[in-house]
Amino acid sequence: MLSAPGFGQAPLPHEIVPAERRLIVRAWREQQLQMLLSVANEQQFFKALVALARELGFEHCAYGLRLPFPWAKPRIVMYNNYPMAWQTRYREANYVATDPTVKHGIRSVAPVIWSDGLFASTPELWEEARSFGLRFGWAESSRDPSGIGGMLTLARSAEPLSESELQAKSYQMAWLAQVAHLGLTKRLLPKLVPESQARLSKRETAVLCWTAEGKTAAEIAAILNISERTVNFHIGNVTLKLRAANKTAAVARAAMLGILC
Repeated sequence: MLSAPGFGQAPLPHEIVPAERRLIVRAWREQQLQMLLSVANEQQFFKALVALARELGFEHCAYGLRLPFPWAKPRIVMYNNYPMAWQTRYREANYVATDPTVKHGIRSVAPVIWSDGLFASTPELWEEARSFGLRFGWAESSRDPSGIGGMLTLARSAEPLSESELQAKSYQMAWLAQVAHLGLTKRLLPKLVPESQARLSKRETAVLCWTAEGKTAAEIAAILNISERTVNFHIGNVTLKLRAANKTAAVARAAMLGILC
């Protein structure tokens, strides 16, 4: 399936990876990290992710980012190397609205493996995906303080994921999910959510925090020992910086972006 929004990343216990295996993984991770850091834009970054996915034995790779705005219907940005016909079909059928991997990513931080049971409620989606060669997959979600959620999906057409393969590769797969999220948000956030780059002054932040508490401009003026006119001036500035329609929307956006208090 196309990747989808999620919340956080599940920690993986180091004890499942023997000491010698950890050394190999650490060397691999450092080598790949240097390569990824040198990538200039999101398209090249995703190509690098695809290459790393293939190293791990997966022919397909996907990453979906769920932006925090607009509230009513958050925008989802997707990158994948799935067959073009499947990408078109998934989009036309609006499968993102029913995809169980999407729902799992929203509810849980744990990795998920594709299975008949997972897709029991969406048999048509599952059957069509398999007809396009998307038969076996793994996904893990991430989320950061800026309010952006995402999920890395690794998939292939042959060979189910065995317990031994998961044990051997889970550390690298989880690391790749984290790096994918950090790398793509770093490159996309300034373009897609410019308000995330807003910098509020201490006084603007204080006014916004008291606004979030439900205080009126007059009450905030008394609390901060400033004039009501100054309070409204700061609220106006914050609203502009966060590209919000009003102070209520400004509070909501600041909270989602992790810049409220």
